[in-house]
Amino acid sequence: MSTETTYRVIDTSTGNPHPATPVTDDSTGFFMMNNLLYSRIDCKHPTNDEYFDEDVNVYLANLLDSLINPSQHDAMRRLVVPYDISLFESVRKQKDPRIKYMTYRMNADFLLIYSGVFSNPRNRRPDSASQFELSDNTYLGRGKAYYSIAQSYCSQTFHKNTAIGEIMGKLSRGFEKYVEVLSTMRSEYLHIIDPISQGEMYHLERSVNHEELKASLACLYDDFLDAYTRHGQEKTGSTREILEKCASRIKEVDPGFSFSINDD
Repeated sequence: MSTETTYRVIDTSTGNPHPATPVTDDSTGFFMMNNLLYSRIDCKHPTNDEYFDEDVNVYLANLLDSLINPSQHDAMRRLVVPYDISLFESVRKQKDPRIKYMTYRMNADFLLIYSGVFSNPRNRRPDSASQFELSDNTYLGRGKAYYSIAQSYCSQTFHKNTAIGEIMGKLSRGFEKYVEVLSTMRSEYLHIIDPISQGEMYHLERSVNHEELKASLACLYDDFLDAYTRHGQEKTGSTREILEKCASRIKEVDPGFSFSINDD
C-alpha cells in the first residue's frame, strides 16, 4: 500500500510556493526526495546543517524529477550555452529580466546536475578532445556565479524577495556542498557509473585475453599430455602425428614452447 506525503513546489512564475502538493511513495518525486535526504546524511551534509535549506531539498527533488520530462530537455537545449561570453551575449540582447533570470537559472541548474549526477559539467562525449578543458573548480565557480546572478534578476523580475530567489542564493552559497550531495546520490542510490575510458578498456581487454589464453593453454597442454602418453605406449605413425599437431598448437599460442620427439 502506498503512503502519501506532501511538499511545496516553487512556482517559478511568481517565485512563491504552490499549496502543499501530495506525493505518493511510488512516484518519482518521492523517490528523488527520499534518496536526496539519505544522500545528505551519507555525505555528512544533513538538511539545515549550516542554514535552513529544506526549500533547497524541494527544489533539487523537483529538478531531478524534471530530468525525465522531455520538455525540460528542450528548454535546456534552447537556453544552456557552454561559454561565459556566449551566455553574457545571449542575456545582453534580452530586455525582459524574467528571461535573463530563467537563462542564468537554467545554466546554473545544468552545471549543478551535470557536475553532481553525471560528473560531466562540460557535457563532453567520452571520445572528444580534452586538451582545452577547463578545471572542475572553474565550473564550480560558474555555477555559484550563475545562481547569484539568477537571484539578482529574480529580484528585478518580481520586485521583491521571493522563495525562489532565496533558493537561488542558497544554491550559490552552498554550490560545492550540493554537488557533493548529488554525487553521493548518483553512486549510492541512482547507481550511475562512469563510462569506461579507452585506456581502461584496453587494460580490461588485455586482462580478459590473458585469462582466455591461460584457459586455452591449459586445454592444449591436457591434449598434449594425453597424446604424449599414448605415443609413449604405442609409438605408431598415427600417435606421432597427433603428438606433433598438439605441440604445434601450443607453439602457436606460446612461441616459447619447445618440444622434440625422440623415439629411440
